Formats: sequence, structure tokens, C-alpha cells
Amino acid sequence: MNTSIAIIGAGLGGLTLARVLHVHGIAATIYEAEASANTRSQGGMLDIHEYNGQLALKAARLFDQFLAIIHAGGQASRVLDKDGKVLLDEPDDGTGGRPEVPRGELRRILLDSLPAGTVRWGHKVTAVSPLGGGRHVLTFADGSTATTDLLVGADGAWSRVRPLLSDAKPAYVGTSFIETYLFDVDTRHKASAEAVGGGALFALAPGKGIFAHREPNGVLHTYVELHKPKDWIDSIDFSDPVAARTHVAREFGGWAPELTALITHGETDPVPRPIHALPVEHRWDRVPGATLLGDAAHLMIPSGEGANLAMFDGAELGKAIAANPDDIEAALTAYEKDLFPRSASEAVEAQGVLEVCLGPNAPQSLVDFFTNNQPAK
Repeated sequence: MNTSIAIIGAGLGGLTLARVLHVHGIAATIYEAEASANTRSQGGMLDIHEYNGQLALKAARLFDQFLAIIHAGGQASRVLDKDGKVLLDEPDDGTGGRPEVPRGELRRILLDSLPAGTVRWGHKVTAVSPLGGGRHVLTFADGSTATTDLLVGADGAWSRVRPLLSDAKPAYVGTSFIETYLFDVDTRHKASAEAVGGGALFALAPGKGIFAHREPNGVLHTYVELHKPKDWIDSIDFSDPVAARTHVAREFGGWAPELTALITHGETDPVPRPIHALPVEHRWDRVPGATLLGDAAHLMIPSGEGANLAMFDGAELGKAIAANPDDIEAALTAYEKDLFPRSASEAVEAQGVLEVCLGPNAPQSLVDFFTNNQPAK
């Protein structure tokens, strides 16, 4: 195959695409803005699902490596009300089909599976221009350029590639997350550690929630979720971490102290994450030599599917190219034909999950959701 392939973004989706192509003997180059694989923390735990993320890892021939990094017990879930009363407590018995792994470890496995030089670190794309015939020229922040026969935007929510294909822009969905961590929790934060348990905690009320997850080595990773207008979170001075935590914690006045401590005792600077999404039915007309995957294609409300979908997109695109190595347009047409309905369906599901968690019947709505979605034994 003589087609040059450029993948923009070394996230899980772009890496999976490159790996699946490599498995089929097809070379690709990933251009990544970050200076190295260790430029920043890669976030917390991911639950990798049997029906998409795990299938992608099998297509990438990395499933055994994935099994080796599973965090045993991480699938446990419990739902609490604002008073700390446990409404549902599901242990991890190994049958949930969504084992937890550290995101950074999963990314490392993918990076290590690629030939040296596949990822060009420190290559921030600043412009993308069509040359005709499906070819594109990429311009990087340092002024250098590269041309490619096939351009894949795997560059996330604010993709530089997306405008080639679509005028759609992510819009604020009315909900913001605030992220923080506690460390050495079984010694220093016992009450909060006991409240969270061995896996995920969902402490909910209408319009607000505290979501926490136990990670390896005594870490609790917390997301506060609030239905708030964008100007509310924009008004908080996150450069003053103590004041920011205090401001956020006011929204949980009267809640159990072991729950609010997940906010007020946070040991990292709180990070605001206003949630944006693309339109549910986001799609585009076929543009020669270019396509999207992951958040660049279908940014949606967080529901546990984002990383899984990005990896699945990457694997499916890689398989389509391998099946049509001499007809890239046929490969892209086949990929997008399945991508669009799959993405729309998951985006609708994600909206539903947010309503279950923060809607007027929370927390009972989440208890009912878990109860009605038990896997068959």
C-alpha cells in the first residue's frame, strides 16, 4: 500500500488505529502536540467494555496485555443519598464485563506496540489545507509542514481536522464537572474511603452529585457534577484552590461530611470541566481523503463510553482500510456508514445516563437503572 496516512492525536483512538494498521502491515504516522508520552498525567481509571473497547484490543492483538493491567475489584458500585445512606451496593464479582484499568497503563501498552518513530511528538497542528485529489497539507506550530494521502482527525473535542468535514462545534450541555483527588485514603481519609468502598461511588440528588472512584495505591478520584449555567463555573477563581473548593462545596450544604470531604479535603487543585457535546446526529458528507474518530467525530456527555468508542472507531477504521487498501474512499465510506448510527445511538444513551444520575428522581433513578441492567448470570 503506497498511501501515506497521517493520524492527528496520540490518544487511545489514534493509537488503536495505528496499531490495527500495523497488525495488517500498513504504516501510519501520528502527529501529537504534546512533547512526549509523559508530558501530563493520563487521568484515572477506565472501564473497558466487552462490546467495544475489548473488541478493539482484540483487533489490535493486545488483549492479553490488557488483562494483565486490570484493577481487580474496580467494577464495584454503590449508590448513596446525600445523607450517606447506602441505597445500592454491588460488589465486583468479576462478571460485570467492564473491568477497570489505569488509562496511562493502557496508553503505554498501545504506544509500546508501535514501531519506533510512529508518533511524532511536539507536532501541534495549526492548519490543515486540501491539495486536491484527497491529499492534504498539515502545518505545525514550528512552521514545518507535511503532506498526506489520508488524514484522520483523532484530535479530540476541539479538533483541527473537523472543520474540513463539518461546521458543527461543541456546545455546553448545562452541566459542569469539577475534578479532584485524595491520597493515602485508608490512613488519612478513612471516612471518605469507607463511603466510596472498593470501586465507584455515586452520591446523588437532583441537579448535583459527587462521583468518586477508588484507584490503586490508596487514591480516591472525585468528580463533582452540577447542573449549572456556564457563567457559574466561569465565575469561580480556580487559581485560588481553597476558595474554589469552598465555593463548590457550598452547593452540598447539609450533605454527609464523609461525602463533602471528597471536595473540601481535595489534595490537588480542583480542575473545572464544563461539559460540551456535538449534536447527537453529527455526521458529514464524504470528503475525499479525510475522516474523524473518537471525540473529534462524536463528542458526547461522559457516560463511560468515550474511550471505548474512540478505540472501537480506530479499530473499525483500521480494519476497513486493511480490507480496501487500494480504494481508500471505499474504506472511508464503509467506516462512516457504521460510525454515524453507532455514534448517534451512544449519544442518546449518554443523555439518558446524565438524566438518570442528576434528574428529578435521583438517586432512586440510578438505583433503578442498576437494578434493571443487571448482566445475565
